[in-house]
Amino acid sequence: MLNCLYPPFRHWSDEGTIYVYSDPHFRDERVLKLRCNAVSDAEQIDRINSKVGSRDTLIILGDIGNPGDLRHLRGYKVVVLGNHDKGATVYEQYAHEVYSGPVFVGDRLILSHEPIDFPWAFNIHGHEHGGPRMSDERHLNVCAEVIDYTPINLTHEIKHGLLSGVKNIHRFTTEQASHRKQLLQEI
Repeated sequence: MLNCLYPPFRHWSDEGTIYVYSDPHFRDERVLKLRCNAVSDAEQIDRINSKVGSRDTLIILGDIGNPGDLRHLRGYKVVVLGNHDKGATVYEQYAHEVYSGPVFVGDRLILSHEPIDFPWAFNIHGHEHGGPRMSDERHLNVCAEVIDYTPINLTHEIKHGLLSGVKNIHRFTTEQASHRKQLLQEI
């Protein structure tokens, strides 16, 4: 179990591993033409299923494409909608949990489709098809082609220090207040 997750999300890691992935764009021919390292939908599903087991959680951070293709993916499926997705009700029959916007799953961890910049949280996102895997110490891009169409083992990443350099909002706020107090004393 990942204790860094808020209690409503800890069930994601109760029995298995949490994987994250974004922007599969299943059956979206426009995107397929734009990708320089494109693989077929079937190959993408095979690569995902080669990692994700039936007891694992697969979090997809938007731009799913054809929602019906979710039924071919293993695991407990969590969807955070992206800018190309049609609305929560379209995906509810294929996913176990659907969120229409960014989700704070822990005091230092936010899941979103587009990158979000908070000085007190680590953001796992997609959307940036040509971007680097990590643009800085607080952002992980899990867009399909950036991660070679292979989901990222979030459980492993967290256990190996992914969040270690990120101060939670309480620590950040306390340090900011202390800094302001020091500046006022110097005046």
